[in-house]
Amino acid sequence: MLSIQEEVLSCGTIRFSDTYNSFCVGIVDIVNSTQIIARLSNSELSTYYGMFLNSMASMTEKYGAIVVKNVGDSILYYFPDTADAADKEALVKCLEVSLKMIELHDELNKKLALEGLPTVDYRVSCDYGQVIKAKSRSSIYEDIFGTTVNLCARINKLTFPNTVVIGDDLYTIVKGFSQYAFQELNPCSLGLWLDYPLYLINRGRGH
Repeated sequence: MLSIQEEVLSCGTIRFSDTYNSFCVGIVDIVNSTQIIARLSNSELSTYYGMFLNSMASMTEKYGAIVVKNVGDSILYYFPDTADAADKEALVKCLEVSLKMIELHDELNKKLALEGLPTVDYRVSCDYGQVIKAKSRSSIYEDIFGTTVNLCARINKLTFPNTVVIGDDLYTIVKGFSQYAFQELNPCSLGLWLDYPLYLINRGRGH
């Protein structure tokens, strides 16, 4: 008779990759969505979420990202071309789409206003590191898991509305990119007296 653990492993509902890969991972998330959606009807809610999520997903895919999933009012995505951390062009795309999403803020809110919907504020967080892919038998899409994904989600909660914040692992790779300006913020606490540096990113003067 199989143990519970053996039954779970043999089920194979979700199959994980045998290897880890390093990618640039990003999350875009609406700020204070609970208070906002409480005032919306079902049809308004569908339009509100639809306009935001589709705008963000379209933007990320335009720059070569793969949208993994949306969870409520956030989108998780990664850039497969950043598997080579020396590929500057791929890393620039990651930073560019992050800033482009924030720069879309005013235009998106004008479109929401035309629909009689409230304004939306959101935040973008990115980091670089190892993830493992997984796929469910009921889905055609791959999911990603790992410390980098978890850390990116934690960073997002510490990010100011309508800004982009990146973690130290990504900063270490891109800090020499002169077209961007980086400002160190208060670190993210990882527990056990460990702090993880965070950086606000903006366009540099020479951009």
